[in-house]
Amino acid sequence: MTAQTLPRSRPKPSRTRWLVPAALILLSLVPIMAGATRLTELSGGQITPDNARFFDSPIPVLIHIPTVTVYLVLGAFQFVPSLRRGKRGRPSWHKIAGRTLAPTGLLAALSGLWMAVFYDLPPLDGPLLLALRLVFGSAMVAFIVLGFIAVRRHNYVRHSEWMSRAYAIGISQGTIVVVTIPWILLVGPVDELTRALLIGASWVLSLAVAEYFIYRRAQGPARTPHPAVQPA
Repeated sequence: MTAQTLPRSRPKPSRTRWLVPAALILLSLVPIMAGATRLTELSGGQITPDNARFFDSPIPVLIHIPTVTVYLVLGAFQFVPSLRRGKRGRPSWHKIAGRTLAPTGLLAALSGLWMAVFYDLPPLDGPLLLALRLVFGSAMVAFIVLGFIAVRRHNYVRHSEWMSRAYAIGISQGTIVVVTIPWILLVGPVDELTRALLIGASWVLSLAVAEYFIYRRAQGPARTPHPAVQPA
């Protein structure tokens, strides 16, 4: 009977391990759908005051939207522990995906910085929001670079921490909806200052959640790193 009861306790992790990537992908749907709409406009839509800047210089946005989409969707699965383990000397899915995520994350962040600096500011985007975009966009680039350096040094704990912070900044475009909609429903439409503060709060909230889970992992029981666990 003992042999029969042991296997029954194992399915629980397999049912719950996909909750985190599912939640992250759900949060990513808003920026992904907004990007798809923007690409549709560029492929043959009408030029309006809201999208004229993209028609004037389409290359950055054509780089930004696909790389953000890949980064958010593929990156969500990096939080599944079972995908970090390779089999029989083969690189894990986590490591293979990481080889795509690092460059796409950098392209997404750098193209976003380029658009923030060189595109005309749309309505309700003032100097404060521009400054915040530059700060958090630069931080995302720095976190990815630090994560890459850490993994090259085989410091997988620091690698995971830096990459988690970078992903938190990337997915904050979805967090913005979570923060902004309640404000609009309870208070009303936003102005330039309120919009900047709400978007800034979204970045801070995403990073705070990332730091919370980083802290929880650090406080967990000490474990010997698995030799096959090599995040890229």
